[in-house]
Amino acid sequence: MPIRAICRDCLWSADQRLTRCPVCDSRRVIVHDQLDRLSVAHLDCDAFYASVEKRDRPELRDRPVIIGGGKRGVVSTACYVARQYGVGSAMPMFKALKACPDAVVIKPDFSKYKTESARIFAAIGKLTPLVQTLSLDEAWIDLSGTERLNGGPPALQLIRLQKWIEDEIGLSVSIGLAPNRFLAKIASELDKPRGFSVIGSEAQALLAPRPVSILPGVGPVFSARLRSDGFNTIGDLAAADLRDLVRRYGESGLRLYELAHGRDARSVSPDHDRRGMSAETTFNHDLTSVAELEAELWPLCEKLASKARRDGVASRVLVLKLRGTDFRIVTRRVSLPEPVQTARALFASGRALLTPELGRPYRLIGIGMTDVTDAVDAPAALFESPEVRTLKTETTIDALRMKFGKDAVVAGRSLKQRSKTGPD
Repeated sequence: MPIRAICRDCLWSADQRLTRCPVCDSRRVIVHDQLDRLSVAHLDCDAFYASVEKRDRPELRDRPVIIGGGKRGVVSTACYVARQYGVGSAMPMFKALKACPDAVVIKPDFSKYKTESARIFAAIGKLTPLVQTLSLDEAWIDLSGTERLNGGPPALQLIRLQKWIEDEIGLSVSIGLAPNRFLAKIASELDKPRGFSVIGSEAQALLAPRPVSILPGVGPVFSARLRSDGFNTIGDLAAADLRDLVRRYGESGLRLYELAHGRDARSVSPDHDRRGMSAETTFNHDLTSVAELEAELWPLCEKLASKARRDGVASRVLVLKLRGTDFRIVTRRVSLPEPVQTARALFASGRALLTPELGRPYRLIGIGMTDVTDAVDAPAALFESPEVRTLKTETTIDALRMKFGKDAVVAGRSLKQRSKTGPD
């Protein structure tokens, strides 16, 4: 029997287009003609970090809550109450507190968030192995061919999952269901929080009036260029001549044309869960000198390299991030001849990227690895490369620190930097 309606409260389903459940009288009924034929979903936890804290501290339920660092830090997550005051992720804390002075500020507890994330993804993993995580609180899911195994179409499975997360974990998620990744992501943002939205064959009409800036890969600079060329909405791109778009924007023109028509050929790939990883720190006071900045950069490189080795990944594309006193972010990247996962390689590249940017004060520095891949064995060569030799050394240090504590082995550079900058 075709299914065109499912109640999100009692799970009643039928081949009817009713907007009110005939069993429990709920108005939380999902209705769509393709409800039982769509299988790609995007799941996004609602204000995840803040929601975890509110769950654990019920007295904060109706209070504006901000997860973030001190006055010089930035907002990691703002609950929906705080968002009503204009507080958003990545906003400087002093601006957030100016907009919402009564907010409760909580320092992030990532170990707790990772635990809750693992519980959610364990439940998703029971439905399908085709899960592509984007972060601790976000993933694409492909439920194609799981109807018989899981006792119902993907829509019903996802509604059960959403209800289980809310009942058993105490957190809410928003889900978008569609024929592809792009539309599923758009759908999940239509009705937050606790949303469940479906986009099917009506995709192009739904997308047409929306701004080009919502398209994946269209950042502020590219968005401004598109608008200056007369492409303000996705509908403008859909109506354009494909050859003209390719002439203007190359391969990106073809991708824009496909997305504007609601088409996305990307598959949900567990092998591409992580696109990048990074470590950064905000200073207690602005730093200008090369010695001070390098002293902050080195421990970040050690932290990031250690995590990369622990996760079995490496990267040949490294990124330096700086935030000036005007809060503008500067990013510089370099592509290396071989993938690396050592602090020494990260620091050498980071220092080279930092040198041209010296001469003005900074309040934050970070180092990142993008397009990470599974780490491979040492390159097949007659002699070991410097990276391979360094990797052996740093792997040994990892083992010693795990056994005797993180201060069991201190790199010579750390001691040198401490002598330059003085005690903490």
